[in-house]
Amino acid sequence: MRTGKCVAAGAEVLSFLAPSPLVGEGWGEGLTNCASPSPQPSPIKGEGVRTKRMLTLTQRLTDNRTSDAQLVLPFELRQKTRLRTVLSTGEEVGLNLERGYILRGGDRLLASDGRVIEVTAALENVSVVASNDPLQLARAAYHLGNRHVSVQIGSGWLRFLRDHVLDDMVRGLGLTVEHDIQPFEPEAGAYSGHSHANILLKAHSHG
Repeated sequence: MRTGKCVAAGAEVLSFLAPSPLVGEGWGEGLTNCASPSPQPSPIKGEGVRTKRMLTLTQRLTDNRTSDAQLVLPFELRQKTRLRTVLSTGEEVGLNLERGYILRGGDRLLASDGRVIEVTAALENVSVVASNDPLQLARAAYHLGNRHVSVQIGSGWLRFLRDHVLDDMVRGLGLTVEHDIQPFEPEAGAYSGHSHANILLKAHSHG
């Protein structure tokens, strides 16, 4: 008998020609069953692979509980209240906080699994302006704020995200600009509660 052919369902071999061969005697070697395979039952809902729910951060904590993981973000992303990102542990997490709030380094958030997540300000490329002349620094702050630039103010220095155009402007005021890599925590201006949630140093005159 030729091999490589299939046995049709309801084969035309008459039962009176020969008794059915015993299993293992070699009859039908190389033949395959042409009948459609029996349909398999659908898996019961809930069985098999389970989809893991994403960890979410929806609540700010006001106490200083010990943190279980860190959320490291640059200033641009700390202004967002809806964000999909990754914790220091490598876990994917969804941020869903009240609108208008800016995350600061040291803030603590409650995760959906009960863990405490600490916010950390990421290191960023910044321009630093230092001077012993308060008037010079005030002028620089005014011009930066007039361009809606976020500015961090310290004792005898200003810091803003590195930008060569802004660097040249500040140098034009007679100040020296140096570059560094530091966490960036700009001032919360008088309009920081607006819905657009921008933290701006608005040094406008009110003459």
